[in-house]
Amino acid sequence: MPAFFQSRAGRQCVSVVVLGVTLWILGALLQLGDGLVSFMTGFSKYGADKLVLALGIAGAMSFIYSVLRIADLRREMELGVAAQVKADWTATHDHLTKLPNRYAFERKIFARPAKSDEAEIEEWNHNVTIFSVDLDGFKKVNDLVGHKGGDVLLIEVARRICALGNADCVYRFGGDEFIIVAFALTAQREERFAKLLIQAVTRPIHIDGFAVEVGASVGYDRWAEGAEPLEDAAHRADLAMYEAKSRGPNHYLVFETSMQDKVTERASLETKLRAAIANKDIKPFYQPLIDLKTGELCGFEALARWTGEDGIHIPPPVFIDIAEETGMITGLFEDLLAQACSDALTWPAHVMLSFNVSPVQMEDKLLTSRILKVLSASRLPAQRLEVEITENALIQDTAIAAVILDELHAAGIQIALDDFGTGYSSLAQLARYRFDKIKIDKSFIATYRDDERQEKIVRAMLGLGRSLNIKTTAEGVEEHGQLAFLLQLGCDIGQGYLFGKAMPAAEAGIFVRNRDAKLASTA
Repeated sequence: MPAFFQSRAGRQCVSVVVLGVTLWILGALLQLGDGLVSFMTGFSKYGADKLVLALGIAGAMSFIYSVLRIADLRREMELGVAAQVKADWTATHDHLTKLPNRYAFERKIFARPAKSDEAEIEEWNHNVTIFSVDLDGFKKVNDLVGHKGGDVLLIEVARRICALGNADCVYRFGGDEFIIVAFALTAQREERFAKLLIQAVTRPIHIDGFAVEVGASVGYDRWAEGAEPLEDAAHRADLAMYEAKSRGPNHYLVFETSMQDKVTERASLETKLRAAIANKDIKPFYQPLIDLKTGELCGFEALARWTGEDGIHIPPPVFIDIAEETGMITGLFEDLLAQACSDALTWPAHVMLSFNVSPVQMEDKLLTSRILKVLSASRLPAQRLEVEITENALIQDTAIAAVILDELHAAGIQIALDDFGTGYSSLAQLARYRFDKIKIDKSFIATYRDDERQEKIVRAMLGLGRSLNIKTTAEGVEEHGQLAFLLQLGCDIGQGYLFGKAMPAAEAGIFVRNRDAKLASTA
């Protein structure tokens, strides 16, 4: 706008012009009115006055209708805007905790502050740290107090996180994962804030008369503003959180480059594992089980072994863990069991096949039917199969575990409690479930001579087995001194390098023949 019209004199001039135009329009309307009066007077006998009156009324009604319609349109627009605002809020917020969700976070990435908002720009540019928080043990809370109780817990956790200082923006990414955006934190304050998050989340929460607790795993990293999207920093915080979770509950870690390398390597290994399962490249190896009282071979434990195309052996804990997390464990289990049952048919009838079941599979209600299907296809008698289950596998879902164990026993399959003494509530498991055998973990056998308490524990385990009429197997027997100690205490079965390492099926067949020949020569 020119400077003249912005001045006081310019505004006065414009006002005079507007007043003049308005007076001219009023004069014109008055002249028009005089003309209408003359028209109605001159043609009144033809009903001109009624015509003009009707046109006037119609015009007035049209004006009133227009005003009302404009008001309606305005209300409709206001309602539409309100509905759009509500829909947008619903789309960008978690319905339970009312926190902004992942979509809101993604919009925050691209909806950066306007250049005119210097204060918000400064805030975003000043040490933005992303924290990723995941709850530990949330499933157990749901099992204890139900899903409604779990919702109450999530709402309380969200409230506690929001109540912390420096929790400038809190998002719920779904499930039990939260993202916190904090500003202006030094490295020391970042670490302190991570500790505060864990302390806030892990305090007991009272729900329906129960004091429930959950753990928290926290990972965090800074956002390289201007060099990357905010979601990249959130991804690194996630990686740090998962690494912290792998170390147990209530850990926190700042992101390190090695974590990304680990994830990349794991993703590559997952792809290779999928192909290996499809091609049946993972094979069962067999470690002998020796009857310590007679010296006879009484069984083999099947152990999964995988050698990659590059000739490198992948440790079983590594690929079994991936198979469990990705859902490939069922296919791998069935393939290995089918191969092992086929190999077991070549052994003498008294030689048992011992096979491990992972904790994840103990939540599968169809586990027994899967095992029986494999046995039927291979024609291996159920009485020759022994299933090994760890103590930790029994606590995932005790009701399902009880049903599975009863079904296995009813089918004639024997059950061994594996790694006895290293899991949860060993005596409680023996009291709750029926087992045919308990296997003493090799850690006790390796250290009993150096630790008097370990020796007493081994003696107590073997005594417990005798009193309950349950056979005992000692794992990790590697020396003759260990064998003599176990024989003295009446251990039933031995397993370890002293008797033989895990071997492929062909070598297991040779082992059987050599063992039989050796016993025949000493008879």
